[in-house]
Amino acid sequence: MNKEYIYELELEVRDYECDLQGIVNNSVYQNYLEHARHKFLHAIGLDFADLFAKGIKTVVAKVEINYKQSLLPSDKFVVRINCVKEGIKYVFYQDIYRKSDNKLCIVGKVTAVCVINGRLGDSDELMKAIENYKK
Repeated sequence: MNKEYIYELELEVRDYECDLQGIVNNSVYQNYLEHARHKFLHAIGLDFADLFAKGIKTVVAKVEINYKQSLLPSDKFVVRINCVKEGIKYVFYQDIYRKSDNKLCIVGKVTAVCVINGRLGDSDELMKAIENYKK
């Protein structure tokens, strides 16, 4: 995967997201990734509630996270995203960088699929929105 990104979101670590060791708990990174994906969908003109009303459910099928560096309380960081279509899957490549030193903290790969009216399928609306945003 080349490090080409189409969207980024800046966030800040909140104290309660850290564990006893004083670092962001590993499970919190999935929240960061999910929040960034939702903001990305809003940026390309899509909303989960609207998709759901049309019978389209976007669901996560698989999450892979490689932890590189720990984030600490009050660290500002950026979640960067690229999205590609692989067959029926939408693969979100999501990396988190600490802003103060641009260190790569995690490498994430989130695979999502669409369930349309109860069946696994392709969402032309989703793919068109992503492709238009890339232009």
